[in-house]
Amino acid sequence: MKAEVGDMLVIEGAHQGEPRRIGIIIALHHDDGSPPYEVRWLDEEHETLVYPGPDAHIERRETFRMP
Repeated sequence: MKAEVGDMLVIEGAHQGEPRRIGIIIALHHDDGSPPYEVRWLDEEHETLVYPGPDAHIERRETFRMP
């Protein structure tokens, strides 16, 4: 998984009925764009350090559309 600042990190709900989480990547810890990422979550308006799991994917800022 590789990302750039401004890309969206999308984490799908792990259980039925659990909403997906969407955050903006605000900082990288590695020059090659690999995790972990500093993410500002849109639904909770706070920032966390994230090591994305298999339920996560990156959407480029140019192509992302809000659900």
